Amino acid sequence: MRVVDVCSEADTGVSSPPGVIVAVGAADDIAVAGYWLDTATFTLTEEPCADRRVVTVGSVADVLAELTRRCERWPHASAVCDDVLRSVDPGGPALGGVITESLAYSTLQAGPEFARWLAERGPAGVPELADPVLARRDDNTLRITFNRPQRHNAFSTDARAALLEALTVAQLDPSVTGIVLRGNGPSFCSGGDLAEFGTFADPASAHLARTRHSPALALDALTARLGRACRAEVHGQVVGSGLEMAAFCGWVEARGDSVFGLPELGLGLIPGAGGTVSVTRRIGRWRTAYLVLSGRAIDADTARAWGLVDAIYVGAQGLT
Repeated sequence: MRVVDVCSEADTGVSSPPGVIVAVGAADDIAVAGYWLDTATFTLTEEPCADRRVVTVGSVADVLAELTRRCERWPHASAVCDDVLRSVDPGGPALGGVITESLAYSTLQAGPEFARWLAERGPAGVPELADPVLARRDDNTLRITFNRPQRHNAFSTDARAALLEALTVAQLDPSVTGIVLRGNGPSFCSGGDLAEFGTFADPASAHLARTRHSPALALDALTARLGRACRAEVHGQVVGSGLEMAAFCGWVEARGDSVFGLPELGLGLIPGAGGTVSVTRRIGRWRTAYLVLSGRAIDADTARAWGLVDAIYVGAQGLT
């Protein structure tokens, strides 16, 4: 990880690919530092800044220390994350971005950092829970609900299959004019079920499964057709694949208790459910990189200010 001061370092010396570059500076310097704002993985400041390439933090020194520790512990995943986010065109078709992300994800699945995480986790069993996803028709609206509340709706293989089935039905039925994605229990979705990680047959098969049976691509297609009528209502933990899928929706409403994060680096991985496309579309590659590399979560107000969610609602609003 390279650290640059936007007000003092010359606009030279950037290799290709550049690797993780964290720029730092005061608000006045950042305002005229176009080169480093574009080139850096992201820029840190302690002053308010609305620029999506910049993240305001309480202590730049503390965040740099933590980022250094994390990049040193997961150097492969950090570098691959930066490479993918620089390569994906969030304004282009989702398919190309999802394929790029998945190839990188499979590379890391075969790498030493993920192997170390699996060894540290040890054996794990996946509980069998009935009806991991519920779907019901309400006039012309299809309401899809994650239904593994005991595990904060951790996203499992069977949940993915059930979600994809429901979304495929909606794609094939032109009378469906609305989609609502929600979660039962204390959280919308806490990300992939960690007990399942490492059960893939091989990285190539895992890549084909992710890209040929992708809820992300189905949600992207439905949002293209329905716009804001394809919406997610989120609460509690909105983490990992949960955040990645919600971000594909045309409208995201968050309850005030929602917490958002992309924790995959801690497994030696990067987002693998389309998040390098969906989250980047909403908040830019810089703040997406910050969420991944820092491992820090943000609250609903910050998510709203960044554009990660579109509205915050008060109360349960029918969530169970």
